[in-house]
Amino acid sequence: MRATSKVWVVVRLALGLMLLLGPGRAQAQIDPEKRSLLQFGFNQPIEGRGPIAGYAFYYQNQPEFIRSNLTLRLAVAPVYLDSELGVSGALGAHTDLGFSLAGGGFASSFSEVRGGKLWREESFTGHGAEAGVSVYHRFNPRQVIPLNAVARVAVDYDTFARDPETAVGFELPEDRATLRGRTGLRWGGAEPRVLPAVAMELSLWYEVGWRQESGPYGYGGDRAVEALTQLYWGRALLAYTFPELQHNFSLSLTAGSSVDADRLSAYRLGGFLPLVAEFPLNLPGYYYQELSARRFALISGQYSWPVDAAKRWAVMIEGGTAVVEYLRGLDQPGDWHSGVGGGVGFRSANDRWHVVASYGYGIDAMRTHGRGAHQVGLLLQLDLEAGPPGRRFPFLRWLNPERWWGLDRMFRR
Repeated sequence: MRATSKVWVVVRLALGLMLLLGPGRAQAQIDPEKRSLLQFGFNQPIEGRGPIAGYAFYYQNQPEFIRSNLTLRLAVAPVYLDSELGVSGALGAHTDLGFSLAGGGFASSFSEVRGGKLWREESFTGHGAEAGVSVYHRFNPRQVIPLNAVARVAVDYDTFARDPETAVGFELPEDRATLRGRTGLRWGGAEPRVLPAVAMELSLWYEVGWRQESGPYGYGGDRAVEALTQLYWGRALLAYTFPELQHNFSLSLTAGSSVDADRLSAYRLGGFLPLVAEFPLNLPGYYYQELSARRFALISGQYSWPVDAAKRWAVMIEGGTAVVEYLRGLDQPGDWHSGVGGGVGFRSANDRWHVVASYGYGIDAMRTHGRGAHQVGLLLQLDLEAGPPGRRFPFLRWLNPERWWGLDRMFRR
């Protein structure tokens, strides 16, 4: 048996153990805490030409919206709207409903990264809209660590358009409607912060997508959109801050597999943007979403410690390693990919501001000179609920941008 095959046996075993332990979480789960967070993240490769990677969002969660059992999550970006209205106890004492609506520009854009190179002539812009209904059930309301089950059904519609660099002979996928279903279990969770002070999560997920329009696209139909795709993955996460020392660490294991995944649905690993997605697959030093995989296992972690008496400045080290089974047509020599890095962080006295400047080195990243790639990044967090009342930048509440969809295209134009 090859070493890689042995690794996948371990991955399957780990996923099975997560199921037995009863983890759970889903996208846009009803958040019981009032939050007003402005987040910004950006990665830039030092050499090579990769996709511009970044996000800028303002996340506001408002419990007791109009009525005591309603929670509003509203996010507005320059070209994108994302919202959910949660109804507590709609289907029983511990079962909630969520009604979501999202849509706008650039949400379904695709960048082709192959062999350590961004292929602009095979990339394109996508726009979309989505409406969905979610059910959230808590199994242990008397316990401190919540155990939730989530079921979600959504319908989205995507349209695609050529970029200026898209090759004349490259045929785009057909515009399409997709019916998506997701179910999962999550025990614990993490706050939407750059470096959560305390977090613990064990979760397991399954997602299926039925596409109205499928079939070949690209150069003479050399690639295809699958009619039915299935993804299943799990995550284990632990983060903690030592109260006296203020040392912070986090460790995570994420592993997943798929059935009939294509370029538009495969797992994509790379970059260091902790809040770019619900389950970020970060590898320091790599381009954002550089690796496309049908199966993977990723272990990552970070450790930071203060270096001044006031404990506002901190030094951070980070790293990650992954074994991948590439999507057909996007493979490259070697199944293992690793990245390391570090950075300097600053927190304001009232914990309102948190800024991290980072550097990453992709040990196994393919480039024109061989293996190895460098990357710099910047993360910024502004908590508008921190500090004395009346000094929380109330004017920013009118903005509410959660994600800057299509930052690649917007910067390039």
